[in-house]
Amino acid sequence: MQQRDEESMRQIKNQRLAELLKGLRFTPKRRRQKELDNAEKLLSLVDKSREYSFEFVCFKITGFRPRGVAAQEMIKGDELADDLAKFISKLSGQIGVLAGEQGQKVYTTGELAAKLGVSTKTIDRWRKRGLAVRKFVFGDGKKRLGFLQSGVDKFFGQCPDAVKKAERFSRLSGEEKKQIIKRTVSLADKTAMSRHQIIRQIAVETGRAPETIRYTILNYEKDYPGKVIFKRPGGVVSPSAAEEIYKLFRQGSKLEDLMGRFGRSKSSIYRLINQRKAKAFLTRKIEYIPSDEFSAEGAERIILAEPIKQKKSVSGGGPDLLESAGGSLPEYLRILRNIPILNREQEIELFRRYNFLKHLAFMERKALRLSQVSGRRLKRIEDYLAEAEALKRAIIEANLRLVVSIARKHTAGGVSVQDLVGEGHISLMRAVEKFDYNRGFRFGTYASWAIAKDYARKIPAETERPERPATASLAEVQRDFRASEKAGVVSLERARLSLIQTIKENLDEREQNVILNHFGLLGSSIKKNVKTLKQIGDELGLTKERVRQIELIALQKLKYALSIEEFELLTG
Repeated sequence: MQQRDEESMRQIKNQRLAELLKGLRFTPKRRRQKELDNAEKLLSLVDKSREYSFEFVCFKITGFRPRGVAAQEMIKGDELADDLAKFISKLSGQIGVLAGEQGQKVYTTGELAAKLGVSTKTIDRWRKRGLAVRKFVFGDGKKRLGFLQSGVDKFFGQCPDAVKKAERFSRLSGEEKKQIIKRTVSLADKTAMSRHQIIRQIAVETGRAPETIRYTILNYEKDYPGKVIFKRPGGVVSPSAAEEIYKLFRQGSKLEDLMGRFGRSKSSIYRLINQRKAKAFLTRKIEYIPSDEFSAEGAERIILAEPIKQKKSVSGGGPDLLESAGGSLPEYLRILRNIPILNREQEIELFRRYNFLKHLAFMERKALRLSQVSGRRLKRIEDYLAEAEALKRAIIEANLRLVVSIARKHTAGGVSVQDLVGEGHISLMRAVEKFDYNRGFRFGTYASWAIAKDYARKIPAETERPERPATASLAEVQRDFRASEKAGVVSLERARLSLIQTIKENLDEREQNVILNHFGLLGSSIKKNVKTLKQIGDELGLTKERVRQIELIALQKLKYALSIEEFELLTG
């Protein structure tokens, strides 16, 4: 499994911007590339002393204007600049652009620091001032932060003071390199200083950047591998040094470079890295839907057997989906046509495997001990979570048509399909996390419910319609949406009466009360009388949670009494 670098561990603080990034994960690569360019342009324009609305930020990146209260949320300029830098790094990491295909030089952080004769910390400070950085796939197949030559030139044009600082450091002559090596050997023989301390000392004495000294020594060691300068230091690595090792490792630094820079053995470096990994896992949330079958004998052998293969759909989304989108998402919908679809058996298999993998990761994490970290255990946790994430993506992709299908019914009030699809992606991702496959419902039913609920909550147009109160329940919203697809009010009313009759024949009096009131079946197909679980509970003298339990039991009974169409008409 490819390891995530330190940049991917940094979280985008602004919730809206983080959700926007998640929503872009399933958009076409060409569009993401354009939005990446737009984000870089925006970063170069941000004034840290000002505030910006999320609507402005979203429009500058995507070209679309979100609506509602959230769109008017203000972001401080300095916070926006920091989050945009993380946004650009993460988005470029998603795209996976090859460094060798850029048509210009792409520098790693260390290479750029060495070229300019400054420290990597200086490069980090320049990044905060606007030096553009992306993530590229380099020749060794690893993703690292990279700086385009054009981006470096542009930054120097905007920040001449940085140029002056860089120009103060001329390239080392051969004689200067000899003196640095001579001084390094002397300090290593006559003092107990560590490699890092010696580099710092020589940097002060020569007026050169520590990074320049480090690369000079490193190149000498590569050219003369038989000449050992540093003896392996003793003592415990300081917390700050251990953190620096882990940070550099996450950024893609090679193990040999870390060993040389900090004067530590391979096993010592690995131990420090594993301890930091373990700490990260211990603070990470691992949530899943539990099941009794996870603890059964042979569960891993049975559940993690080869998953059922998905069949390709050459007509996924259908002509009606393409036409109803009005041509606003043609490229996206063409991609959806070839995404595998899931039947009920495949869906259950994927959700079982997905949750079981997270269960295994959770149990492995419980056994982690910082005093004696097992590299194999860490690898198992990483592998379980990586495979679970891949399954989550497969489930999401198989249901993207559902998002478009629901989004195209909610464009009242001028809300664009693109905006709705973006919101729907986020709701779909949450639904995958919360869906309990043990209850026997189809995921599409549950996801439709979740997406419609979020639309009703986030999009003003859905709560401002005159024919229903602003506090209308999700079930009411869903039925109104479904009504637009039926032949007319008469057929919908006929279906409603049939549902009521079946409910009365299969449920006891209290269960009938809960279902009929919560799903608004006692009103009419035009104007429904919906009650919340709390309102029903107050009338029955029960808690809201108890009413929810009764509802679930009743729905379980109805699952076998109703046809698939009737059940989905009732539950969404």
